Amino acid sequence: MSTASPYPVLVVGAGPVGLTAATELLRRGVSVRCVDRAAAPSPLSKALLVWPRTLEILRRLGGGNHIAERAMPLRAFRYYSSGAPVGSLEFRPVDQPVIMPQPDVEAALLDSLGQAGGAVEWSTRLLGLEQHRDRVTATLTGPDGEPYTADFAYLVGADGAGSTVRELLGITFEGLTYPNTFVVADAEMEGDLAHDDSHYFCSPRGVLVTCGLPNGRFRVFTSAPPDLPREEVTLDQVQQLVDERGPGGLTLRNPTWVSAFSVHARHAERTREGRVFLVGDAAHIHSPAGGQGLNTGVGDAYNLSWKLALAHRGLAGEQVLDSVRTERGQVAEAIVKQADLQTRAWMLPKPAQRAVRDALLRAASAVRLGDLWYVPWLAGFRTVYRDPAGGRPQRAGGFTAGALVGDREVWDVRASRRSGLRQALGDLRHTLLVVAEGGALPAAARRAVQSAADRYGELLEVRVLDTAEAELRDGRPAELRPRQARRRGRQPALVLVRPDQHVAVAVPADRPGVLLDHLAALGAGARAAERTALV
Repeated sequence: MSTASPYPVLVVGAGPVGLTAATELLRRGVSVRCVDRAAAPSPLSKALLVWPRTLEILRRLGGGNHIAERAMPLRAFRYYSSGAPVGSLEFRPVDQPVIMPQPDVEAALLDSLGQAGGAVEWSTRLLGLEQHRDRVTATLTGPDGEPYTADFAYLVGADGAGSTVRELLGITFEGLTYPNTFVVADAEMEGDLAHDDSHYFCSPRGVLVTCGLPNGRFRVFTSAPPDLPREEVTLDQVQQLVDERGPGGLTLRNPTWVSAFSVHARHAERTREGRVFLVGDAAHIHSPAGGQGLNTGVGDAYNLSWKLALAHRGLAGEQVLDSVRTERGQVAEAIVKQADLQTRAWMLPKPAQRAVRDALLRAASAVRLGDLWYVPWLAGFRTVYRDPAGGRPQRAGGFTAGALVGDREVWDVRASRRSGLRQALGDLRHTLLVVAEGGALPAAARRAVQSAADRYGELLEVRVLDTAEAELRDGRPAELRPRQARRRGRQPALVLVRPDQHVAVAVPADRPGVLLDHLAALGAGARAAERTALV
């Protein structure tokens, strides 16, 4: 394998994205410094919606108690046109998001960071960076204002839309700014709206979105005239916009936050420059439609961190990092497109266009198309990382390469309990999952599994999924001689699951060379030719 780096990783930015990256790296044995130019966490709620896949990640990091105590489940999205209901998206328990304001998400992650042995260095700015073959030299200034330099193995730019890291790299931030001004207010609200639903009121005057908060207040988000004075926006002005765009009978009072801003759809020209990476809003920003911003950023950090940890610890070559740009770029592109489409649909200028929109919403709601197709995508469960080379993804044993492992219920022998398969798999190493319905493995497959376990023991663990018994047990490669298959045509499979629970390889057990080739490419010291002697 390659040599472990003696330098820590620098994470710039201590919002949800930077905290996820720092915590994940520490959990995986990588020394980290996390810095932020602010003096303390921001009290502003900003992002609100947290989708189930992100909740899974937060729980993996140790945020389960915060979620239980501070998150409010959301029941549905409800859509209106000129005050009349036109459709809804009803959430099932499996894909139900929660309202968890950003300060609460950050509090959970700060606790997780502390439990992992880390802390944020507040009032610390990045002034410059210089890249070398094996490190990045960063110029920083701390609370005392004195600049100094330090060396890092990698630098993660999680410092938001106005990213200093992106600016220092000279990377352009391409895209557009919507012509409308938007206003947001957190306030008490009197009126006849369900607190645990999000309501979308579309009208010829503009859009109004209302959403209940866990503290009993409401978030109000609405479009406003471009000439609205942003620095002086008042609750009275917000109330006027609510009266114009909403259903009537809504009264705001006692605001805790009122602000006006622009909405952008932009992406960085590139998200990697040598040993420096951009994630979250530093890499891409978009309309809040669909509530994907925080979720996408956390997903970026989760994807990057396990790969950085492998490369940093010398367990994989630098090539493992090449997929970060393509994989997360696919996700960001899809999310920016859907957010842009939804934002434009909110504010269609022509009556005929609005009539078509409303008819489509009614039809989709009637057949639950959105509930069964769109919501699981929003929830983060439909993400499939496509191979840049193209072609159809590998499928075997009920698994698809690039997709998340399904969460079918299994009996986890190790934990002595029933749980979803995805939850039962560890996330600090790869898992080589031998999938069989009691069928005997070919001799070549047994040898391949044994050799993979011997050679890559630090990189992966072996587990067996007996589909006949819905049982997940520890794998003993030398003893993989299950019972005769109960049904014809059910062939055993070898499935390599990444630390982020996405499938890296899914092949029939009689094709173990594909698995060994993937592991050889992942590890810098392995050679694909070696697998010939192992099969």
